Amino acid sequence: MKRAVVLFNLGGPDSPEAVEPFLRNLFEDPAVISLPGLLRKPLARWIARRRAPVAQAIYAKIGGRSPILEETQEQAWALEAALADSRIFIAMRCWKPFSDEAARAIAAWGPDEIVLLPLYPQYSTTTTGSSLEDWTRAAKAAGITAPTRAICCYPRLDGFIEALAAKARETAAKAQPGLAYRWLLSAHGLPKRVIARGDPYQWQVEQTATALVERLGVTDWTICYQSRVGPLEWIGPGTDAEIRRAGAEGKGVIVVPLAFVSEHSETLVELDILYAELARASGVRDYLRVPTVGVGQEFIAGLAGLVLESEKRSCICPAGLGRCGFGPQR
Repeated sequence: MKRAVVLFNLGGPDSPEAVEPFLRNLFEDPAVISLPGLLRKPLARWIARRRAPVAQAIYAKIGGRSPILEETQEQAWALEAALADSRIFIAMRCWKPFSDEAARAIAAWGPDEIVLLPLYPQYSTTTTGSSLEDWTRAAKAAGITAPTRAICCYPRLDGFIEALAAKARETAAKAQPGLAYRWLLSAHGLPKRVIARGDPYQWQVEQTATALVERLGVTDWTICYQSRVGPLEWIGPGTDAEIRRAGAEGKGVIVVPLAFVSEHSETLVELDILYAELARASGVRDYLRVPTVGVGQEFIAGLAGLVLESEKRSCICPAGLGRCGFGPQR
């Protein structure tokens, strides 16, 4: 049996010139800006033009481009090695390779089944939901007819949690003896209005955090959110605010990227540079950052298990939240 596995991620600009079109693609997504197309598209172009210089300066700190495609490709190779009779394809939402390219390659290969696997452990309509919707469009355009299943989320997946815990233990081993540390479990933020519409992301982030601290046995920890953009009210507390609070209390901090599985601008710039500078200015006595899980053996094994058991998956979200997107695609 030939199985195609599609890895979904956001993508990132591969050159300074790609920053503005990347941002335009991001903000043109109706899951990100919920306005009619006639209003959303010109607004997205305006936002992209305005933010491009700031974003280019951010990417300049890491060589002018995002490493996310290379990181995702390494994960694809590792997963392909772990899965017999499977071929892994990459579909990015906001920059190349897009879903259309992956769909055409899969149609040409002719698999017996397709499994859609987001590299977002926690489901949101703005990430996984948007990617799955775009895939449906691209698959139809490519004439794909193979049975397709989606893995919507895995916030408490044992392999993910253990891989993250292993990285956290390695980082904590560098802590200064006798210094009290607070663990900041940092996830990408969302506007409150997205959560108010029933998006399960915040609940799933809390599931990941609970599973991780249980594995680590730590007591001084908090969930916080980074990467706020624009004037909307976002879920909190903010990671920057928690860094300042830890500094005021004379503590060190260990920052864990809770919702990212590969390194990119939010980790390499926001956490490693901007928040490290904020920590020094705020009196944080030591600042440590846990790496993302990347190609950690436990994580890749966990993803492989999800693919092999995808027929048994069911929605984990409690009543009152929107469904997280689980289910057959046709």
